[in-house]
This record gives sequence, structure tokens and C-alpha cells, in this order.
Amino acid sequence: MLRSSRIRSLSSVIIPATSRLLSGATFKQSPVCVRLVCGHTPTHTDSCRRLLHCTASQDSFRTCGAAPFSMASGSNGRESLRQPKHTNRLNNEKSPYLQQHAHNPVDWYPWCQEAFSKAKSEDKPIFLSVGYSTCHWCHVMERESFEDEEIGKILSDNFVCIKVDREERPDVDKVYMTFIQATSGGGGWPMSVWLTPDLKPFIGGTYFPPRDLGRRPGFKTVLLRIMEQWQDNREALESGGERVMDALRKATVISAHSEQTLPPVLDVAHRCFQQLAHSYEEEYGGFSDTPKFPTPVNLMFLLSYWSVNRASSEGAEALRMTLHTLRMMALGGIHDHVAQGFHRYSTDSSWHVPHFEKMLYDQAQLAVAYINAYQVSSERLFADVSRDVLHYVSRDLSHQSGGFYSAEDADSLPTTESSKKREGAFCVWTAAEIRELLSNTVEEATGGVTQADIFMHHYGVKEQGNVQPDQDPHGELQGQNVLIVRYSVELTAAHFGLSVNKLTEVLASAKAKLADVRRSRPPPHLDTKMLSSWNGLMLSGFARVGAVLGDKTLLQRAEQTARFLRKHLWDEERQQMMHSCYQGENMEVEQIASPIAGFLDDYAFVVSGLLDLFEATHTVCWLQWAEELQHRQDQLFWDAQGSGYFCSDPSDPTILLSLKQDQDGAEPSANSVSALNLLRLSHLTGNQEWMQRSQKLLTAFSDRLTKVPIALPDMVRGLMAHHYTFKQIIICGQPDAEDTASLIACVNSLFLPYKVLILADGNTEGFLYQKLPVLSSLIQQEGKATAYVCQDFSCALPITCPLELRRFLLE
Repeated sequence: MLRSSRIRSLSSVIIPATSRLLSGATFKQSPVCVRLVCGHTPTHTDSCRRLLHCTASQDSFRTCGAAPFSMASGSNGRESLRQPKHTNRLNNEKSPYLQQHAHNPVDWYPWCQEAFSKAKSEDKPIFLSVGYSTCHWCHVMERESFEDEEIGKILSDNFVCIKVDREERPDVDKVYMTFIQATSGGGGWPMSVWLTPDLKPFIGGTYFPPRDLGRRPGFKTVLLRIMEQWQDNREALESGGERVMDALRKATVISAHSEQTLPPVLDVAHRCFQQLAHSYEEEYGGFSDTPKFPTPVNLMFLLSYWSVNRASSEGAEALRMTLHTLRMMALGGIHDHVAQGFHRYSTDSSWHVPHFEKMLYDQAQLAVAYINAYQVSSERLFADVSRDVLHYVSRDLSHQSGGFYSAEDADSLPTTESSKKREGAFCVWTAAEIRELLSNTVEEATGGVTQADIFMHHYGVKEQGNVQPDQDPHGELQGQNVLIVRYSVELTAAHFGLSVNKLTEVLASAKAKLADVRRSRPPPHLDTKMLSSWNGLMLSGFARVGAVLGDKTLLQRAEQTARFLRKHLWDEERQQMMHSCYQGENMEVEQIASPIAGFLDDYAFVVSGLLDLFEATHTVCWLQWAEELQHRQDQLFWDAQGSGYFCSDPSDPTILLSLKQDQDGAEPSANSVSALNLLRLSHLTGNQEWMQRSQKLLTAFSDRLTKVPIALPDMVRGLMAHHYTFKQIIICGQPDAEDTASLIACVNSLFLPYKVLILADGNTEGFLYQKLPVLSSLIQQEGKATAYVCQDFSCALPITCPLELRRFLLE
């Protein structure tokens, strides 16, 4: 992906060429809402607040659905009952986002060879629109422009229109978002890009209003101007598109040079810490002012940094920053106190008013961050939040076959009689609603107060609503309350003369009543697409939390997910991952006619999840599959010349840039995850080639790690692992024995980011003993389960006592 310095240098090449395209119009190439800081933060806060993250292979040549673009008359009844007036090819797609556009008066195509061929044969430019099903501003642009008959006709008559779900085709999204970032300095969704028939972009933006607003161009104006320029200045557009792509190819190269070595680990780690500390917000935690994102990759780095710097002031500060941030998030409105789980981000610095969308990848990473905080602090809040996140995912984001859905939307109908959706309608409360629901008197409390009085005090509920106007630019939350914990349970209990236990009981009862009412409200849209990558992240969440808490139910759910991935998202014949599968009308798991082959994220995140599952359950088949997937990942995505992994199949002719993700954002970069995967595999299988490949990968990103380590905190963790050396913690014992379980529980209770845990069960003919001959020399002492801690090809003296093992591991 592009770096900021490269964006500045590219601007002098790209922007003049594309801005000339629109000369004579009253706007620049970059429309309103395009400029986001780091791809997330808009400059136009009022109009763009919810724009933020509303943050292939031969199978790319998919055959589009056979249904032609059609128009049919229909009634004007409610949307769920009326016959649609228009139906286009997207009606045959399974992506929930594409299905949302199946009845636009636009001749939409999915990303497929038929669309590309049409553009060439009819000599038309391509209009590419990229978004996802839970993106607020994608919905706005659809309602304003794509459902407009006049605009729909302009689009259909003059362009080949392609609609892409960015979660279904991240390879397409990355290429054209790179273009948008290079030409505007920012990006976001919906993404609107115009391409030549050869798929080369020549102009783009994000959200456009439908009609001109003062000096702000409307979408219709943009379309008419592009049509004019395509007719009059075709050669300039095509040559400009070629220059753009040439510049981007050069600017996005990430490669290891022959003289390069691993970057200086201690310097890089300390610089990453300093950069995070500089951006840290003291009062409420987090790493920006507003909007404020959870950024679990930052928290995971800080905990790892603390683990190897425990005696230093910097280490102590890293721990303080992490725990404070996690506490403030857990108490804030970004945390759903009624139905669990975390919303996407906070619009204010205090984590109070969120953007209400819920993403699977956030739940997965935050569950791990909270359980790691529990390992470090033994603070029960962190374990409870981690468990609650998984409870939410199990209840609301789970398919019966074991997979996980992608997201819940922010918008929903306030009531069953409503016709217009509002953000947060499913989650917010008026004071009157709460007083009516929680009207019973709490006899043990002083002053004859009701359950509502206690609940409203504790969660900051106000009669006039607790959302400030500047956090509600569209007036959708007027008079509403977003629950946020204002007092500790001790203070609230003392205020009402209750014991802590009684207060906890009162609050739990109140939340259960509110949850029942919420279930009767119209639910937000659920994106039921199931992605290998995000399911891999969630697999890690269930495996890690289950291991730390010793919860067999969570571990069984993790194993169910692994079986789901193997059954529905692994093509045994082709030996490759599939990127996505879908929920059918009867709840069955379905695939599209030409399944989308897995991307780098799919392999890396699933391998990581399988390694976590193996260490949690000691079931060898998960390690074997992880090794198999890693081999396949290397074959498909490894850059043999420059090292590191490409995001997608570099041989796909429809993907014009071979990119290597060089930023850990809402999700970690797959290269960052792979750096640790390779190291773990080398210590679990004894294959030193994995370690060497990890070193080569890190060397390829050496410049980035040295100059801007804050961009890759997860990769810095991988770099640190090479310096501090992994521990192999080997437990020799019978799998079902109590003493074996006690030693394993001891290891799992500690935050040890640079270790692998192996159960040596005495099966000398098994996979592990064949891979790690050292296991045959390690035996139980006096018939007791025995722990060996090995490092740098030597093992410490055997330990049979869990307390002694704990002391040794914390030294």
C-alpha cells in the first residue's frame, strides 16, 4: 500500500492529469468526503461522521448471472411486500451488499469477465462502485443516486457499471483505494472510480451527493462531465490512466535488498512505543481524539512490549496505557451493555457515542486483547468482557454449522411502523422507556427508589437524553440515551445503601429486561456472508479465551469453527482456501457458481487460528492442517524476488497492482500475522525454513519498520520475537490427567507472547515426536506430569509443581 511520502510525490504526477479532466467544472478531482486521515478520519465531520469504515486467482474471471437488466411494474407498498420495479444481474449474487443493489434502476454487473468484455466491445468507460452492506454512506448514496431513475439511466446508457462488495473482493478494493489515496490523500466508502475498458483508473472519489450543492458537484454533474471528456479527450484519459498505474506500480514496491538485514529490534520496538505514547489520549485512553477506534493491534503490541520491559518505566507506562484504554472502552458506550459486543468506533473522545455498526473482526481481536489483559492483571472485569464478547458472537453472529457472519448494521427502523431507518435505533433508550420497564421498587435500597432510578444513575441516563448535539449532526439521537457506566459498582451501591452483590443483581435483572425489549424491536441488517479470514480471527478468539479460562464450551465452539472452515471453505481437490461462503434461504451454507479463491488474509488468519487451537486443545490435526495451509500460502503468494507475501494472486490479470499490505489497521496485516505464524511453526515442527522465511519477510519491510513502526505494531511484535527467542514449553503427561491439566492451566494463566505450548503424551510414533525428536528424551519425573522449558536448543531442569513453573516462567 502507499506511504504518505509516496503519496506526496505521486500527487505531482497524477493530480494535474486527472484534474484537467474536469476543467471547466466547479470542483476539484477530490470530492467532499474523500479526505480521510489514515483512511479513517474525515475532515467534514458533520457530513462524513459515519463514512468511516461505515476502515485473486483464475477464479477472478467469474461468469456473471444470466439474468438481463429488466424493468417491471410493481406496487408502491411497503418495501418488504412490494414487487420490485427493477431487477438487475445482482439479483443472482449471494453477497448481501450486492443483493441490496439488485433492484436499482442501474444495469449493474458484478466484477466479472462479461463486464470487462462489454466495456471493450462497446468502447465504454467503466463505473466501479465499491462498498459493503453495513456502510451508512453506501446506503445514502444508493438512496440518493442509484435509486434515482434519471441517474440510473445516465449510468446504464453511458457506462459499464460494476458493483463490488469490498469484503468479498478485497483485492479489487485495495487496488482502487490505493489510487484514491494517491490522488486525494485519503479514502473511504462508498468508493466511486471510473476506469478505462482496460481497468485503469482515471478519476475517482467516495461519496457524491446526487445534485450540485453550491460549489460542491453532484453525482449527475460528475457523470455528464466524464462523458464529455471521454468523448472529446479519450486519448488523454487513457494515457493518463497508464501513467497513473505506472507510477503506482513503482510506488508500491516493497522488497528486500541483498545487503539488508533485520532492522535493529530494540530501536524499532522503542520507537513504536514512543510513537504510540505520543498519540495516546490520557483521560480516556486510546490513540486519537475523535473519532476513536479500538485498534487492538496497538494494545497487543503494548502488552508484548511490557512483557519484555517489565522493570523499566517505559514498560510500566505501556501496561498502564493498555489497561486504562481497555477499562474505558469496557465502561463506555462503544461497549453494548445490554447485548454485549463492541461497536465500530466512538465519535467522541470518551468512548460514549459510537457508530453502532458491529464488525466480526473487532469482536475477535478485542476478545483476545481483553483476555490478555486479564492474564496480566487478574482483573475480573477483563475476563468478564472477553467472555461477554464471545457470548454476543455465539448468539448473534453465528451460523448453525459453525461459521460466523460478518457484521451487523448501524441503522435500523425505530419501530415496526417506521419507514425510515435511523442510526442506533436498535440500541438506544429514552428515560421514559426505562422508567416504564424498570418501575419496581428495590426494597433494600434507601428512599424507596425504583430499579429505574438505580439503573439510570449507574448508566448515565438523562430525562432529556445524554447525547450532545455535536455528536448527533443528523438529529437521530435526540432525547435518546446511550448507556455508559458513570460510577463504579461500589459507589453506586453506597449511594443507594445496597451491598455490591445486591446492586449487581439489580443491574443484571434490569439489563435482562431491556434485552427482552430489544429483541422485539426491528433488528439491524445482518451481513450473513462468512469469510475465511474473519472466521480465522474468531477462531483465535474462542481458542485463546477458552484456554485461559479453562472453558471447554468455548474450546468446543472453536473446534466447530475449524471443522466449518475445513468443510465449507477448503477446496480439497484444488488444495486451496475459498474466501467466502453464504447463508442460503433455508439456513444452509451455499457457494457461488465460481467460488472466490482465498487471499493472503484467509490463509494467514486461519493458520494463526489453527495454531491457537492446537495449543489450546493439543489436537494434532489442527497443527497438521496449519502446516499444510502455510505451505500453500507460500506457493501462492510468496514473492521469490523481493520476499514478503502479496495480498492476492500476482498472476491475476484483472488485478493491476501486486500489493503487499504494509499497515496494521482495523485488522492486522497478513504479513504481520505471517511473521509470527512462521516462527510458531518453526518451533512447533522443528522446521528451520519457517524461521528463515520469517526473517526474510521482516527484512522486506525493514525500511517501513525502521521509519514508521507505528504503522506495523503487529509486525514489530514478530520482529521482537526473533530477538527474545521463543520458549518451547513442553508438558510431559497423560492428556486427561489432573496433574497434566494443572501444569497446562498454569501456563495458560500467564501472558507469554513468545512461547509455544506442546503436550508430549508419549506417543513416539505420532506427528509431534516425528517432527521434534527432542520429545523422546523428555520424560515424566517420578510418574508425575512434568514441564520442560526449552530455549536456544537447550532445556531447563524438569518442573512438576505448578507454582514453581509459574515462578520460573515469570523470571
